[in-house]
Amino acid sequence: MTGRRALILAGTGLLAGVAEDLVRGGWHVVLPSRRYHPIAVPEQKQGLAALRALRPRGHLPTTGNGQARPGRAIWVEAGWDRPRELAAKAEAALEGPADLLVAWVHEQYRRAVMGAVERLLMPRAPVVEVRGVGGPPVEPEPLLAAHPTQLVMVGSVSDLGGNRPLAHAEITEGVLEAVHRAIEGRAPSLHQVGQSRPLVR
Repeated sequence: MTGRRALILAGTGLLAGVAEDLVRGGWHVVLPSRRYHPIAVPEQKQGLAALRALRPRGHLPTTGNGQARPGRAIWVEAGWDRPRELAAKAEAALEGPADLLVAWVHEQYRRAVMGAVERLLMPRAPVVEVRGVGGPPVEPEPLLAAHPTQLVMVGSVSDLGGNRPLAHAEITEGVLEAVHRAIEGRAPSLHQVGQSRPLVR
């Protein structure tokens, strides 16, 4: 298999938009989670798949045309409460070392899961770690020190005004910005998406 590989660790469907963007870019994306969530990657132009399938009369199928394989998303059934099993299943689905890790793992499982999957990454592969803010203070330090990390802190209130809850599209946009920075090899940084809800006493 050729092409770039990404491992996305998140609750079912939470980072589906990120997975879709990577697949559209030709990435092989592995998504371990408890429940299946299909990743829809629409064709760029209606009927394009049918047009690609047409061959001239007398055509004989061949392999090795040198074109890049289209991206794909593979769901792996796995739970965060079994990090070694999750890592083993993800490793089999990746078919090689991952070039990117995007992780939004519940605080309770964060260290165990991230530690278990670190061995699946290429040396110095970029990491995008998404963490929620609110509740007890969160130490904004990346967990995998050997990998350049874009750290995304997600609040609960939108930056777009009012006291409106943060929308899924806003989270996806913020995480995608960090993913693109990571892929481009830019310096590790801290990204804030939304604001934490103020404590009321």
